[in-house]
Amino acid sequence: QVQPVESGGGLVQPGGSLRLSCKSSGLKTRFNAMYWFRQAAGKQREFVAYLTFDGQPNLADSVKGRFSVSRESSEDIGYLQMNNLTPEDTAIYYCRVGPDAWGQGTQVTVSS
Repeated sequence: QVQPVESGGGLVQPGGSLRLSCKSSGLKTRFNAMYWFRQAAGKQREFVAYLTFDGQPNLADSVKGRFSVSRESSEDIGYLQMNNLTPEDTAIYYCRVGPDAWGQGTQVTVSS
């Protein structure tokens, strides 16, 4: 099964920003919703955001006003822009395209 590939994670200081990418060649992103989840150590995976196939965003309350989602449909790439990061945002971030195509995740660490 084709899997999306996340990138853009890393170490950032509190208050900083990162932009995660989700490359989903072959998954026809323009016809599927794209989701972002995260899983912190010792915790369950939680919903972060999604973007419908026609570009409507939805974000978890914990990230509203700080995160945003977008997509370049022509390139089958989705983005999660994360601003004003806090240590509580530290997690592995996963992209999912459609109902069941999960990426392997990218680590985001927010620490001074």
